Amino acid sequence: MSADYPILEFDPMREAMVEPSRVIQPKDVPEHCVICFFKEVLDKVVVEQQARLAVDNRWEDGAHPIYEITHQGRRLAFFHPGVGAGMAAGLLEEAIAFGCKKFIVCGGCGVLAKGIEVGQLIVVSGAVRDEGVSYHYLPPGREVQANPAGIAALVATLEQRGIPYQVGKTWTTDAPYRETPAKVTARRQEGCLVVEMEAAGLMAVAEYRRVVLGQVLYGGDDLSGSEWDSRGWQSRRDVRENLFWLAAEACLGL
Repeated sequence: MSADYPILEFDPMREAMVEPSRVIQPKDVPEHCVICFFKEVLDKVVVEQQARLAVDNRWEDGAHPIYEITHQGRRLAFFHPGVGAGMAAGLLEEAIAFGCKKFIVCGGCGVLAKGIEVGQLIVVSGAVRDEGVSYHYLPPGREVQANPAGIAALVATLEQRGIPYQVGKTWTTDAPYRETPAKVTARRQEGCLVVEMEAAGLMAVAEYRRVVLGQVLYGGDDLSGSEWDSRGWQSRRDVRENLFWLAAEACLGL
Protein backbone atom coordinates (compact mmCIF):
# COMPACT_ATOMS: atom_id res chain seq x y z
CA MET A 1 0.00 0.00 0.00
CA SER A 2 2.94 2.33 0.55
CA ALA A 3 3.13 5.30 -1.82
CA ASP A 4 4.88 8.65 -1.88
CA TYR A 5 1.61 10.39 -1.06
CA PRO A 6 -1.19 9.09 1.22
CA ILE A 7 -3.90 10.06 -1.27
CA LEU A 8 -2.46 7.48 -3.70
CA GLU A 9 -2.60 4.58 -1.23
CA PHE A 10 -5.77 3.04 -2.63
CA ASP A 11 -6.91 -0.09 -0.78
CA PRO A 12 -9.18 -2.35 -2.87
CA MET A 13 -10.57 -4.20 0.16
CA ARG A 14 -14.37 -4.06 -0.12
CA GLU A 15 -15.18 -3.98 3.59
CA ALA A 16 -14.31 -0.86 5.58
CA MET A 17 -14.18 -0.63 9.37
CA VAL A 18 -17.44 1.33 9.27
CA GLU A 19 -19.33 -0.34 6.42
CA PRO A 20 -22.64 1.41 5.59
CA SER A 21 -24.53 -1.82 4.93
CA ARG A 22 -23.56 -3.09 8.39
CA VAL A 23 -24.36 0.02 10.44
CA ILE A 24 -27.39 1.40 8.56
CA GLN A 25 -30.77 -0.27 8.63
CA PRO A 26 -32.51 -0.27 5.21
CA LYS A 27 -35.69 1.81 5.02
CA ASP A 28 -38.78 1.88 2.85
CA VAL A 29 -37.38 4.39 0.35
CA PRO A 30 -37.83 4.74 -3.43
CA GLU A 31 -35.10 3.31 -5.64
CA HIS A 32 -35.11 6.55 -7.68
CA CYS A 33 -33.55 9.56 -5.98
CA VAL A 34 -32.69 13.14 -6.98
CA ILE A 35 -29.70 14.70 -5.28
CA CYS A 36 -30.26 18.47 -5.44
CA PHE A 37 -27.98 21.29 -4.26
CA PHE A 38 -30.71 23.95 -4.24
CA LYS A 39 -32.05 24.21 -0.69
CA GLU A 40 -34.69 26.82 -1.50
CA VAL A 41 -36.07 24.58 -4.25
CA LEU A 42 -36.23 21.55 -1.98
CA ASP A 43 -37.96 23.55 0.74
CA LYS A 44 -40.59 24.60 -1.80
CA VAL A 45 -41.08 21.06 -3.10
CA VAL A 46 -41.50 19.72 0.44
CA VAL A 47 -44.30 22.20 1.15
CA GLU A 48 -46.10 22.27 -2.20
CA GLN A 49 -45.90 18.52 -2.84
CA GLN A 50 -46.57 17.58 0.78
CA ALA A 51 -43.47 15.43 0.80
CA ARG A 52 -43.19 12.51 3.18
CA LEU A 53 -40.17 12.32 5.47
CA ALA A 54 -38.68 8.98 4.41
CA VAL A 55 -35.51 9.12 6.53
CA ASP A 56 -34.76 11.60 9.31
CA ASN A 57 -31.05 11.57 8.50
CA ARG A 58 -28.59 13.83 10.30
CA TRP A 59 -24.92 14.75 10.19
CA GLU A 60 -22.92 16.82 12.66
CA ASP A 61 -23.83 20.04 10.80
CA GLY A 62 -27.55 19.33 11.10
CA ALA A 63 -30.42 17.63 9.31
CA HIS A 64 -30.06 16.04 5.87
CA PRO A 65 -33.46 14.34 5.53
CA ILE A 66 -34.47 12.14 2.64
CA TYR A 67 -37.94 13.04 1.43
CA GLU A 68 -40.37 11.22 -0.84
CA ILE A 69 -43.02 12.45 -3.26
CA THR A 70 -45.15 10.88 -5.95
CA HIS A 71 -44.16 12.20 -9.38
CA GLN A 72 -45.63 11.00 -12.65
CA GLY A 73 -47.43 8.35 -10.63
CA ARG A 74 -44.22 6.91 -9.21
CA ARG A 75 -42.22 7.14 -6.00
CA LEU A 76 -39.30 9.56 -5.99
CA ALA A 77 -36.85 10.39 -3.19
CA PHE A 78 -34.72 13.52 -2.90
CA PHE A 79 -32.22 15.10 -0.53
CA HIS A 80 -29.65 17.88 -0.20
CA PRO A 81 -26.07 16.53 -0.12
CA GLY A 82 -24.34 19.46 1.56
CA VAL A 83 -21.40 21.14 -0.16
CA GLY A 84 -18.09 19.51 -1.03
CA ALA A 85 -17.20 16.02 -2.18
CA GLY A 86 -16.57 14.63 1.30
CA MET A 87 -20.03 15.32 2.71
CA ALA A 88 -21.84 14.62 -0.56
CA ALA A 89 -20.12 11.25 -0.94
CA GLY A 90 -20.91 10.28 2.64
CA LEU A 91 -24.58 11.16 2.27
CA LEU A 92 -24.74 9.26 -1.01
CA GLU A 93 -23.26 6.23 0.77
CA GLU A 94 -26.02 6.45 3.34
CA ALA A 95 -28.78 6.90 0.75
CA ILE A 96 -27.54 3.75 -0.99
CA ALA A 97 -27.50 1.85 2.30
CA PHE A 98 -31.06 3.02 3.04
CA GLY A 99 -32.15 1.52 -0.29
CA CYS A 100 -31.92 4.12 -3.10
CA LYS A 101 -30.31 2.75 -6.26
CA LYS A 102 -30.76 5.18 -9.16
CA PHE A 103 -29.63 8.79 -8.87
CA ILE A 104 -29.67 12.00 -10.84
CA VAL A 105 -27.73 14.93 -9.41
CA CYS A 106 -28.55 18.55 -10.25
CA GLY A 107 -26.45 21.55 -9.30
CA GLY A 108 -24.61 24.63 -10.48
CA CYS A 109 -21.05 25.16 -11.63
CA GLY A 110 -18.43 27.67 -12.58
CA VAL A 111 -17.88 28.16 -16.30
CA LEU A 112 -14.43 27.62 -17.84
CA ALA A 113 -15.33 27.62 -21.54
CA LYS A 114 -16.30 30.89 -23.16
CA GLY A 115 -19.85 31.23 -24.41
CA ILE A 116 -21.63 29.18 -21.75
CA GLU A 117 -24.39 31.46 -20.52
CA VAL A 118 -25.94 31.54 -17.06
CA GLY A 119 -28.50 28.77 -16.92
CA GLN A 120 -27.12 26.77 -19.84
CA LEU A 121 -27.19 23.05 -19.05
CA ILE A 122 -24.21 20.70 -19.07
CA VAL A 123 -24.65 16.95 -18.81
CA VAL A 124 -21.51 15.66 -17.11
CA SER A 125 -19.61 13.04 -19.12
CA GLY A 126 -16.66 12.76 -16.74
CA ALA A 127 -14.64 14.64 -14.15
CA VAL A 128 -11.01 15.50 -13.51
CA ARG A 129 -10.29 14.11 -10.05
CA ASP A 130 -8.80 17.14 -8.31
CA GLU A 131 -10.50 16.26 -5.00
CA GLY A 132 -9.80 13.70 -2.32
CA VAL A 133 -12.79 11.39 -2.09
CA SER A 134 -12.50 9.50 -5.37
CA TYR A 135 -9.03 8.20 -4.47
CA HIS A 136 -10.54 6.16 -1.65
CA TYR A 137 -13.01 4.45 -4.01
CA LEU A 138 -11.04 4.00 -7.24
CA PRO A 139 -7.38 3.44 -8.08
CA PRO A 140 -5.41 6.64 -8.77
CA GLY A 141 -6.22 8.17 -12.13
CA ARG A 142 -6.76 11.51 -13.74
CA GLU A 143 -10.48 11.21 -14.52
CA VAL A 144 -13.61 9.29 -13.62
CA GLN A 145 -16.24 8.67 -16.27
CA ALA A 146 -19.97 9.14 -15.82
CA ASN A 147 -22.30 6.17 -16.03
CA PRO A 148 -23.59 5.90 -19.63
CA ALA A 149 -27.12 5.16 -18.40
CA GLY A 150 -27.15 8.38 -16.40
CA ILE A 151 -25.98 10.40 -19.39
CA ALA A 152 -28.55 8.73 -21.66
CA ALA A 153 -31.45 9.41 -19.28
CA LEU A 154 -30.58 13.09 -19.02
CA VAL A 155 -30.02 13.51 -22.75
CA ALA A 156 -33.32 11.78 -23.54
CA THR A 157 -35.21 14.07 -21.17
CA LEU A 158 -33.60 17.25 -22.50
CA GLU A 159 -34.10 16.19 -26.11
CA GLN A 160 -37.75 15.39 -25.48
CA ARG A 161 -38.25 18.81 -23.90
CA GLY A 162 -36.31 20.62 -26.63
CA ILE A 163 -33.93 22.15 -24.07
CA PRO A 164 -30.44 23.11 -25.29
CA TYR A 165 -27.53 21.41 -23.51
CA GLN A 166 -23.94 20.32 -23.86
CA VAL A 167 -22.34 17.04 -22.83
CA GLY A 168 -18.89 17.56 -21.40
CA LYS A 169 -16.27 17.18 -18.73
CA THR A 170 -16.04 18.97 -15.41
CA TRP A 171 -13.14 19.79 -13.11
CA THR A 172 -13.89 18.74 -9.52
CA THR A 173 -11.84 20.59 -6.91
CA ASP A 174 -11.87 20.83 -3.13
CA ALA A 175 -10.49 24.37 -3.16
CA PRO A 176 -12.62 26.99 -4.95
CA TYR A 177 -10.38 29.75 -3.62
CA ARG A 178 -7.35 28.14 -5.28
CA GLU A 179 -8.67 28.10 -8.83
CA THR A 180 -5.66 29.99 -10.15
CA PRO A 181 -5.43 31.38 -13.70
CA ALA A 182 -2.84 28.76 -14.60
CA LYS A 183 -5.03 25.90 -13.36
CA VAL A 184 -8.11 27.27 -15.12
CA THR A 185 -6.15 27.44 -18.36
CA ALA A 186 -4.78 23.92 -17.91
CA ARG A 187 -8.19 22.41 -17.16
CA ARG A 188 -9.73 24.21 -20.13
CA GLN A 189 -6.97 22.85 -22.39
CA GLU A 190 -7.73 19.28 -21.30
CA GLY A 191 -11.37 19.72 -22.21
CA CYS A 192 -13.14 20.78 -19.02
CA LEU A 193 -16.16 22.99 -19.72
CA VAL A 194 -16.97 23.74 -16.08
CA VAL A 195 -15.76 23.44 -12.48
CA GLU A 196 -17.52 22.33 -9.28
CA MET A 197 -16.80 20.50 -6.03
CA GLU A 198 -18.60 17.15 -5.97
CA ALA A 199 -18.96 15.31 -9.29
CA ALA A 200 -15.80 13.19 -9.20
CA GLY A 201 -16.50 12.03 -5.66
CA LEU A 202 -20.15 11.20 -6.35
CA MET A 203 -19.33 9.31 -9.53
CA ALA A 204 -16.58 7.34 -7.79
CA VAL A 205 -18.91 6.27 -4.96
CA ALA A 206 -21.60 5.28 -7.47
CA GLU A 207 -19.15 3.23 -9.51
CA TYR A 208 -17.78 1.52 -6.41
CA ARG A 209 -21.23 0.71 -5.03
CA ARG A 210 -22.51 -0.34 -8.47
CA VAL A 211 -25.43 2.07 -8.62
CA VAL A 212 -26.44 4.35 -11.50
CA LEU A 213 -25.75 8.08 -11.18
CA GLY A 214 -25.96 10.91 -13.69
CA GLN A 215 -25.37 14.62 -13.19
CA VAL A 216 -26.58 17.80 -14.84
CA LEU A 217 -25.25 21.27 -14.02
CA TYR A 218 -26.25 24.76 -15.00
CA GLY A 219 -23.73 27.43 -15.95
CA GLY A 220 -23.14 29.83 -13.08
CA ASP A 221 -20.23 32.12 -12.28
CA ASP A 222 -17.75 32.81 -15.07
CA LEU A 223 -14.04 31.97 -14.89
CA SER A 224 -13.47 32.03 -18.65
CA GLY A 225 -12.11 35.58 -18.80
CA SER A 226 -9.32 37.54 -17.17
CA GLU A 227 -11.46 38.26 -14.08
CA TRP A 228 -14.06 36.28 -12.17
CA ASP A 229 -17.70 37.27 -12.67
CA SER A 230 -20.35 35.92 -10.29
CA ARG A 231 -23.12 36.80 -12.79
CA GLY A 232 -25.60 36.58 -9.90
CA TRP A 233 -25.89 32.90 -10.66
CA GLN A 234 -27.42 31.77 -7.37
CA SER A 235 -30.41 34.09 -7.83
CA ARG A 236 -31.70 32.23 -10.91
CA ARG A 237 -34.59 30.59 -9.09
CA ASP A 238 -36.53 29.67 -12.21
CA VAL A 239 -33.52 27.84 -13.64
CA ARG A 240 -32.92 26.01 -10.38
CA GLU A 241 -36.52 24.92 -9.89
CA ASN A 242 -36.91 23.80 -13.50
CA LEU A 243 -33.67 21.83 -13.24
CA PHE A 244 -34.97 19.90 -10.23
CA TRP A 245 -38.03 18.75 -12.17
CA LEU A 246 -35.95 17.87 -15.22
CA ALA A 247 -33.70 15.80 -12.94
CA ALA A 248 -36.79 14.12 -11.47
CA GLU A 249 -38.05 13.17 -14.92
CA ALA A 250 -34.65 11.86 -16.00
CA CYS A 251 -34.27 9.90 -12.78
CA LEU A 252 -37.57 8.09 -13.32
CA GLY A 253 -36.30 7.24 -16.79
CA LEU A 254 -33.46 5.17 -15.38
